[in-house]
This record gives sequence, structure tokens and C-alpha cells, in this order.
Amino acid sequence: MTITNTRWKRKQGNRASVPEAKGSITIEASLTIPVFLFAVLCLVYLIEIQIIQTTVYAAALNAAKVCTQDTAVIPILNPMKLESEMVEFIGKDRLENSIISGGSKGLHCATSYVSPESKILNIVVRYQMQLPFPKFMNLTVKCREEFRLSSWNGYVKPQMQSEDDSLVYITKNGIVYHEDYQCSHLQLSVRFIAYGEVSGLRNEYGGKYYKCEKCVHGDVLAGVYISDSGNRYHGSLNCSGIKRTIYTVPKSQVFGRRGCLRCVK
Repeated sequence: MTITNTRWKRKQGNRASVPEAKGSITIEASLTIPVFLFAVLCLVYLIEIQIIQTTVYAAALNAAKVCTQDTAVIPILNPMKLESEMVEFIGKDRLENSIISGGSKGLHCATSYVSPESKILNIVVRYQMQLPFPKFMNLTVKCREEFRLSSWNGYVKPQMQSEDDSLVYITKNGIVYHEDYQCSHLQLSVRFIAYGEVSGLRNEYGGKYYKCEKCVHGDVLAGVYISDSGNRYHGSLNCSGIKRTIYTVPKSQVFGRRGCLRCVK
């Protein structure tokens, strides 16, 4: 009876040791697989971050080149236009489905500006990427793209030309021609002011500023653009009433336009 009980206990002990060995293997596997998958995800998102940074930089460079057309005439950079050009270049749907915080509204260019003296565009783009991990991990990446770009300075008139073949500058609806590209009639002195200040300001001739019929519709909540020689305030830098499209033509082709009193001798 004693021998039988001893054998039974030995068998019982041997059977109990097998599940313990299998259990240890299962625990190690359950810990290793999540760590491996997390490492793979981190690698994937590191590649995605590099792709987004390259894409945003290329979009900012393309948008800045578009804005040089405006800053060549008016040395003011519109950050909102810069942002919209970037969104158009990248694609709104692509931005909305990306890891950029805010999607298409997550690109900020408010600190970008153009130097009035050197006409150099200083482009600064800030944005933030939020990795799709649990919120308590707070995995965010703050990015900043910055570069400088020379604006278009116009065509330099060759020195060795006859009087009839010399180049002059005209505008589409103007009635005069200009010999100096920097003439104040071409390079308007435009500034951005708060809408509440308009009623108390006067232009260089002492006249008041009235709203532009082309670009101002209803109440203006933010600010407006004015020029020292104009009598209208504008809601957009792209308005034809404040924007100058300048053409370079031979003087023999001005067809009856008189010379500008400010720059033609």
C-alpha cells in the first residue's frame, strides 16, 4: 500500500511539471511579439516623417517662387497665400489623411516675410506631426523648414541701345510709359493696416480712403491694404486696383503714350 501511493505521487508530480514548461514559453512569446511589432511601426513612421519633411520643403519652395511674382511689384509677402499654394501643391486630401496635426490647416507661415531693402524672401514653415499611438505616450514631432529666396528684380535695360530701341515699362491700363522700373507709379507703397484706422488716414494728396468695389464686399473683420497715392482700401493684394502687371517693351512701340512725369526726363 505504501509503495503504490509513492508511485502515484511520482506520476502526479511528473504530470504537473509539463504544463509549467509550456507556460513559460507562452509568456516569452507574448512579450516578444508586441515589442517586435512596435519596433516595426517606429521604423515605418520614421520613414513617413522623412517623406513628409521632404514634401513640405518642396511645396514651400514652389509656393515661394509663385509669391515672388507679387513681391517683385509690392514688397509684401502674404503668408495666407503662401500656405494655400503649399496646400494646392501637396493636395488637400493627402494632408487631411497624413499625420500632420491639423491636416491642411496645420502648415503655418505667419513668420515668413520679405525684406523691403534686399527683396529677399525669408520663408519659415512650422508644423507638427502626431504619431498615432496612445495619447498617454504623447509622441509628437515639431518641425520647422526655413530658407531664403531672392525675388525677381525685373529686367535690366542694356546700356548699348539707340533711343528708339531703348526699353521702357508700361502697365496694361496705363496711359504713360516709364523709364525707371522703380518709379513710384509702378512700385506702389502698399501697407497693411487695421480696418478701424482707415477713416482717420489720408493719402499723400489729402484725400480719404474708400472701399474698393472690386475686392471689398461687406464688412472687413481684419485689416486692409492701402497705398500712399491711392484713394481705395483693398481686402486682397491680388486686386487689380492695387496690383501692377508690368510689361517691358521697346520705346518705339508705346503707341502714343506720354512719358511719366516722375521718371522720364
